[in-house]
Amino acid sequence: MNTLDNQDNHSLQYKTGAYALMDSLVRHGVVYIFGYPGGAILPIYDELYSWEQQNFIKHILGRHEQGCVHAADAYSRSTGKIGVCFATSGPGATNLVSGIATAQMDSIPIIVITGQVARPFIGTDAFQEVDIFGITLPIVKHSYVVRDPKDMAKIVGEAFYIATHGRPGPVLIDIPKDVGLEKFLYEPINPGEVNLPGFKPVSHCKYSELVKIIEALKESRQPLLYVGGGSISAEAHANILKLVNICQIPIATTLMGKGIIDENHELSVGMLGMHGTAYANFAVSECDLLIALGARFDDRVTGKLDEFACNAQVVHIDIDAAEIGKNRIPEIGIIGDINHILENLIGIIEDKNLPINTYTYSWKERILKWKKQYPLLIPKQISKISPQEILNELNQIAHRAYFTTDVGQHQMWAAQFLNVLPRHWMSSSGLGTMGYGLPAAIGVQVAFPQETVICVTGDSSFQMNIQELGTIAQYNLPIKILIINNKWQGMVRQWQQAFYGERYSHSNMSFGAPDFKVLAESYGLHSISLYDRESIFSSLKEFMNYKGPILLDCHVIEDENCYPMVAPGKSNAQMIGLRKPEKPANTFSILKNTNQILK
Repeated sequence: MNTLDNQDNHSLQYKTGAYALMDSLVRHGVVYIFGYPGGAILPIYDELYSWEQQNFIKHILGRHEQGCVHAADAYSRSTGKIGVCFATSGPGATNLVSGIATAQMDSIPIIVITGQVARPFIGTDAFQEVDIFGITLPIVKHSYVVRDPKDMAKIVGEAFYIATHGRPGPVLIDIPKDVGLEKFLYEPINPGEVNLPGFKPVSHCKYSELVKIIEALKESRQPLLYVGGGSISAEAHANILKLVNICQIPIATTLMGKGIIDENHELSVGMLGMHGTAYANFAVSECDLLIALGARFDDRVTGKLDEFACNAQVVHIDIDAAEIGKNRIPEIGIIGDINHILENLIGIIEDKNLPINTYTYSWKERILKWKKQYPLLIPKQISKISPQEILNELNQIAHRAYFTTDVGQHQMWAAQFLNVLPRHWMSSSGLGTMGYGLPAAIGVQVAFPQETVICVTGDSSFQMNIQELGTIAQYNLPIKILIINNKWQGMVRQWQQAFYGERYSHSNMSFGAPDFKVLAESYGLHSISLYDRESIFSSLKEFMNYKGPILLDCHVIEDENCYPMVAPGKSNAQMIGLRKPEKPANTFSILKNTNQILK
């Protein structure tokens, strides 16, 4: 992409609000915009045309506004940069709501720009008018309505600053149509020139607070790190790995924290929570010191809150002061940037050559014993394929791939069986938005055109934003789509079986289901179907080696459940569906990576 000439010394010129928007976006490093045009935002799209012609920026045309915002979200998750999406007023803006809420719940920095009816028509119920500022107020970090084009550069600068500083999140900018058309004497604002004196997030903590953590580590016999998505946002993976190795602390991650550490590491216990590993849930139930890094004690992690790490002293470090003590009151609560705090903590330990403690050997042995007793297992039936064996095989051959998922059983199996790198895992965790995975894969592939991007989805989730196959076809994005097709809303069916007397109310998706292979081919995409175990390896090999976009429709056991599972209202130690490896060989096999850990 081209770069802007330095205009600071140029004489001021009359420009439109739309020009000021595009100029400001480019100045803030925006390379890609995901969007869908419409009447109220046409002045901006008309201006965008010339900026694209000059190769300053590229617009990716989605097929639905929800797809556009999910793509921007995943672009941000995978790159650490801000994702940007455009939509018009009215239904265009309201179609963004689920995606904005997804980004807000998972603390993802995106800039959402919506068109609005012209200023004289606001409040008159004009055609395609909607108060998107008011509608999204609870689900954004901040929002603006641009009333004067002179404010455009300042607002864009503030939006970028607010979205990324402190706890990240989405910022909405609503732009009336006539603001985009109106000319004014334009004065650009560059990154770093924004001044928000009332918004100064805390990044560092006091030395005395770090000493408290060190003392707690010295006294602990059964410590555990509990790491969430805030650590990914803080780019803290290197320091977390260093802390794990120096202090020999076992580490559990949330769904959002997945990728912060190699799960084959001897001190990793994988994901904890409702569908976490048995050994992670036992560890958090038995630990005497829990250090929470960028995690929010979510109900899907804690189970019964008053029994979550009930014997542990809790250290909670988070950039957001509102999270400290919100669900669990910690003994040591620290507000600040996780990476900076860990860097300082490790520095003190190394500088003073402090012995943390040498009494955790038996704790690590207990965890190793739990790993042997309750490994992740792969069910095998003679007639049908299990989702777990497909994902386990995929894990063996897709070592450095970027993964996106939708929501449901396949999401949990993917979290259990896929070992990923930092920022290589994109999944709607807080809101649990079905339809996220496919457009998210678009955002990641646009960001990393030479990398392998795999969307793991379910047959129900896939149909939520299936139209984005058109975007993949238009831009020939080499995305790999793997459908775990069990012909059900799998997680809904599992809950109906376990807690609702097997009354399967409207959760079967076999009636009216498309032939996904034929459907993909109608978009010009290559597609294959998998029905039998003997074809798993050859199908996955073709899937991984194909150079363009490809869909693999995996027909799996229809009534397979996702275990282990912490039932609602139960503690993490009270898991159901625990399976031990002492089963006949034709029924279960042990996950290969777990065997490697145990060796």
